[in-house]
Amino acid sequence: KVFQAVVSCIGGDGTIYIIPKSFETALNKLMAEIQNTFKGLGLLIPYCWKKGEACVVRGSDTVWYRAKIVEVSGSTLQVQYIDRGYIESIPQCHLYPTTFYTGIPPFCIPCQLYKTLPIGNFWQQEAVEYLQELLKNEEVEIHVKELPDNPWGKLSISLYFGGMSLSSFMAYQRYCVAEDCQDIQKVGVFEGDLSPSYLLQQLPVPGETFPVTVTHLVSPKEVYICLDSSENLTERSATERSASCDSESLRKALKWCNKIVKTLPHLTNFKKELPCLAEYVDGLWYRAKLLSITQLVPVQILVQFVDYGTYLVAPTSRLRHIPCHLLKYPVQAVRVLLAGFRPASDDKNVERIPYSPEWSLKALWTMVDCVEGKRLSASILTVSPEVTISLYGDDKNLVHLKLIEMGLAELDQ
Repeated sequence: KVFQAVVSCIGGDGTIYIIPKSFETALNKLMAEIQNTFKGLGLLIPYCWKKGEACVVRGSDTVWYRAKIVEVSGSTLQVQYIDRGYIESIPQCHLYPTTFYTGIPPFCIPCQLYKTLPIGNFWQQEAVEYLQELLKNEEVEIHVKELPDNPWGKLSISLYFGGMSLSSFMAYQRYCVAEDCQDIQKVGVFEGDLSPSYLLQQLPVPGETFPVTVTHLVSPKEVYICLDSSENLTERSATERSASCDSESLRKALKWCNKIVKTLPHLTNFKKELPCLAEYVDGLWYRAKLLSITQLVPVQILVQFVDYGTYLVAPTSRLRHIPCHLLKYPVQAVRVLLAGFRPASDDKNVERIPYSPEWSLKALWTMVDCVEGKRLSASILTVSPEVTISLYGDDKNLVHLKLIEMGLAELDQ
């Protein structure tokens, strides 16, 4: 069985506690009921607690949770939150014994990685801390491999985050040996003579109108677009629905990659068009490709972020190998030319775009105002030799008409 779950806790012994997404509604209903039943402080009179006894505990967030006594030690009790998995030492005044809700099974499931042997036969403290940092409160994909011998045992699972196997990743980090790990190479990075490349985005058929966003402008006529996934998918074509699904999956995969990016080696091969991860000015890492070396001492590399079209000159410290599984998603940004207009022959603005001097800077900034943050739509006219489109604003008019009105461009039939 395969299902989505949230990791609620990593036990000190490496046990992974998960809450299936399908349990969330029932758990939230139970939590609301507990809050209505128990109010105020815990039991303030002396009480003889016993190991394994059911109780409710008032957490540090002042919310009441189901729990059980794990260990009794003077005025402090060690309890386990049975719907979350974690263990905590709590003063007796924050607990209340109860037989309520004991007939409802725990909502969190204790799990262990299938055929995965920790180094030294138990999970080292460093590995446990790393698992906590990586997984706690994150949504993951669970593949059930073996059921436990008894109902309170651990479920044997394969866990995937952002398309990556946790067993493979922890083995790659040398925290364990994954006996049944067939996708260990997917965690790795491209080396040697391999020349990986990104998949290209599948475009709608010519003549069909589809929603887009402009992610980067090179000039008023040359831009990068992404298929807009924010529209109602039931009204979209199969191509657009597929692009939307890819975009969301890629977003989740990149989120995970940003969590593990320090474990990925720095780039040492600077072959043109080589896929990589690059750190943008916002401190986050995105998919990119190498374009050229712009400076040798120190080394500076021109890269392009393939899902946006934007460029950046970056030092090698901001470039890392890209995990293989990130290459299965098509590039999100598509370079296109806008049809129907050309630079105005009588544009007197002296400030020109340095790399495209036929256009004035004023024309570029005017086009930015026309497309930035706008709900746009496009229709493909030709796909060869270059993708050419008509681009429409949210008023359904061609976006370049503004430039023509201002004398910054002229019609091109």
